[in-house]
Amino acid sequence: MKERQTVNISEAKTRLLKKEAIDKLGVNAYPSKVNRDMPVAEAVSSSKKSDTPIWLAGKITSIRSHGKSGFADIQDQSGKIQLYIKQDEVGEKSYSFYTDNIDVGDYINVCGKLFTTKTKEPTLRVEQLILLAKSLKPLPDKWSGLTDTEIRYRKRYLDFLINCRSKENIILRSNIVANLRSFMQENGFIEVETPILQPIPGGASAKPFVTHYNILGQDFYLRIAPELYLKRMIVGGFEKIYEIGKVFRNEGLSHMHNPEFTIFEFYWAYKSYKDLMTFTEEMMSFIINKTLNSDTIKYQGKAISFKPPYPKITLREMILRDSGIDISKHKTLSSLKKVVATKKIELDKHISVWPKMVDELYKKVSRPRIIEPVFVTDHPVELSPLAKSNEINKEVTQRFQLLCAGGIELVNAYTELNDPIDQRRRFEKQAELKEAGWDESQLIDNNFIDALSYGLPPTAGWGMGIDRLVMLLSDNYSIKEVIAFPALKKTREN
Repeated sequence: MKERQTVNISEAKTRLLKKEAIDKLGVNAYPSKVNRDMPVAEAVSSSKKSDTPIWLAGKITSIRSHGKSGFADIQDQSGKIQLYIKQDEVGEKSYSFYTDNIDVGDYINVCGKLFTTKTKEPTLRVEQLILLAKSLKPLPDKWSGLTDTEIRYRKRYLDFLINCRSKENIILRSNIVANLRSFMQENGFIEVETPILQPIPGGASAKPFVTHYNILGQDFYLRIAPELYLKRMIVGGFEKIYEIGKVFRNEGLSHMHNPEFTIFEFYWAYKSYKDLMTFTEEMMSFIINKTLNSDTIKYQGKAISFKPPYPKITLREMILRDSGIDISKHKTLSSLKKVVATKKIELDKHISVWPKMVDELYKKVSRPRIIEPVFVTDHPVELSPLAKSNEINKEVTQRFQLLCAGGIELVNAYTELNDPIDQRRRFEKQAELKEAGWDESQLIDNNFIDALSYGLPPTAGWGMGIDRLVMLLSDNYSIKEVIAFPALKKTREN
């Protein structure tokens, strides 16, 4: 390892000397003007012999010199093409500049005529060559130089250059988001934006990041969800709205969690959570077919069908089926802890409130068993402070989650609580839970209660983590693979 680092340092010094030589020649190593007739892929697709010169631009990925001629490859986002560079074609001065000063990693502008070699390789016979950007550090070896996952995430720019899969993940992500927007537009929704800095964090059970707003002289929070502001817009007369944007939760890192992630939420007036189950099936089928041309995905070695309809099961029924524990018969923390211990199920011993215990039990015994998509419904009121109660059983809410692939939560949705008196009561209960040690419980938002007091029509709301959807459709186990720059612990160098 030390030897490789020494070689890299030496090569970096050599490149710096080349940059100084280029400067002495009066050549601008970083010009602004670029001549570019088409992307590389377009040139490759029309690579039959042509008498018309074309201009291409890209990064050099390999150089193969043979005396007074040689080959090189350049690559842009669209693809790669071979160059044939000959002294007789470009001139002695230009060829000397190329052989003395150009390295793998440099960006160049080339003009020439297309032809195909005897080995059927699309090639540009170069007539002119211009340096666009001098690379002062060598690229890692394609096959062995950037395999360490930690380094890939820290130097993502190199990861994208060398690992095609990493770049494909980001391109796929862009296509998925575009397809989601298309689906919502086709269904009459409008896209809106709500504040990221909020005086009171709400809309989800999560610990927020705090910052300080100097000009206002008060603390603000990075939003944990856009929900409460989107519902204010429904109060304001909008009926079908959605938002795609960043949210921030000051929690742990895992293969399915990143503190900063992208959420997709929509709200639909005059609908209930049951309506949204059907809409979710339609959306998932549309997105997956549009992206993969199939109702079935392959995730971590398993084929998972998203062809509707999806089965439904209540949270209570699922926990009872998987653990033998009926949470409706153990409504206190001490009672539930006792029966969990009897069943020899290991959970965090420091859980201090009943809803947190239920949630952790559910995650432990049920979620890992879920492979095919399933709607889990009727969560306890204590776990759903913003959801309307079931009209038959007031202890549970009109809520569902869509889960699949070993318990990945894709969607959380419910019929919105629109009774301002009940909402205040729920917030006050959340405050009690916070006092009892549950720092993910929600704060009282008097401004939101005031908005509800002017009337919120029957409304259903829905949320999905974009990153998890991309994980599934790209068959990636880690959420970091589908985030361009995931959160990482700071090092001495970074």
